[in-house]
Amino acid sequence: MAATAAQIAQLRRMVAESTEDTYDDDALAGYIEAYPLLDERGEAPYTWDTSTEPPTQDANDNWIPSYDLHAAAADVWEEKAAALATKSDFGADGATYHLSQQYEQAMKQARHHRARRTATSARLTKWPEENVEQTFPWIGNLPEPDDD
Repeated sequence: MAATAAQIAQLRRMVAESTEDTYDDDALAGYIEAYPLLDERGEAPYTWDTSTEPPTQDANDNWIPSYDLHAAAADVWEEKAAALATKSDFGADGATYHLSQQYEQAMKQARHHRARRTATSARLTKWPEENVEQTFPWIGNLPEPDDD
């Protein structure tokens, strides 16, 4: 379950890092592998082993590695923006230098990729569970009756 060379190359283009000076392939692979997705058959990257307490994750051998490259690119752009956050504007010899624009541009790229990441969903579970023995419906914002 590792990022492919093609995925690393694509991420390298998405974050404008043509060389390995700042981000080597292993670092970019780490960003990519932080965002696994369901594959085209709907297989998850792992399964839950509920025979243990607490349940553990097991690698799914049927999963075809697929990752959210836009989410990975957004993380890289945010890290690049953090490195540029100390840049400030100044004037010298009659010229004005706007170095803060580098930070703003990196954050625009981060927002661009965050807006294009894969949509996810979460399953909500009602808690506390309804007790069928209760004689009143449970409504979360009403006081419970006194047990006298």
